[in-house]
Amino acid sequence: MGRLDGKVAVITGATSGIGLRTAEVFVAEGAKIVIAGRRIPEGEALAKQLGAACIFRQTDVTVEAQMQALIALAVEKFGRIDCLFNNAGGPAQTGGIEGLDVERFDAAMATLVRSVMLGMKHAAPVMKKQGSGSIINNGSIAGRLAGFSSSVVYGAAKAAVIHLTKCVAMELGESNVRVNSISPGAIATGIFGKALGLSTEAAEKTPAVMRDIYKTAQPIPRAGIPDDIALAAVFLASDESSFINGHDLVIDGAITGGRNWSQQQQGLSALRKAFDEA
Repeated sequence: MGRLDGKVAVITGATSGIGLRTAEVFVAEGAKIVIAGRRIPEGEALAKQLGAACIFRQTDVTVEAQMQALIALAVEKFGRIDCLFNNAGGPAQTGGIEGLDVERFDAAMATLVRSVMLGMKHAAPVMKKQGSGSIINNGSIAGRLAGFSSSVVYGAAKAAVIHLTKCVAMELGESNVRVNSISPGAIATGIFGKALGLSTEAAEKTPAVMRDIYKTAQPIPRAGIPDDIALAAVFLASDESSFINGHDLVIDGAITGGRNWSQQQQGLSALRKAFDEA
């Protein structure tokens, strides 16, 4: 405990899933935080739970004035910003390229990419003046390899986030401000339910189902959980990672590492059997 003592962090998308758990872990590690989300009751409840170390501000991360105000609030209340976790996101339209709706495409890009740009744009001058800071952007394995999202739009947006992270890291690194991304694999949160059209309330009840579905998807015999991402964010926000910049940290249990060993061996057994019967 205490890995973030004295640090101030801004966390977007903090009213559920990865963002909520990250907020809890950051405070437990000694940080003061400003959390953002669209849902007022959930945000206020979390701020009350976490006490004086946490302030909630309702924020639409796609609107520049609101993101600027969020960053300004952290500086006003706590005097600095040591970490920005651009975590807010959401599902995008599913289906093939021919059926994509332009307005829904633009809305998804605003939520998933523009929000990240806006957070970095307004945190950068604060961190550059301080001469320190860590920006963490939430990517996805879907942004690294095709076929890991139900939405081609989501995959394209996350690829943009990962590359934008690297581009900005090259700039801000010269001011001792680090910019990295985290690319989760199959993490059991409500986003999968939302992607399939469930209401927010119904989707938030699905993580247990996701843990069961994805327990054999990767070599590690369990699905990912929000703690896996939250603890990685602690590392990237802390001084322990002071020489890590422009990196995409993949946290996926090796689902993108290749074909699972057991599946490979089953395939070889089937091949041997086919040869024997030939």
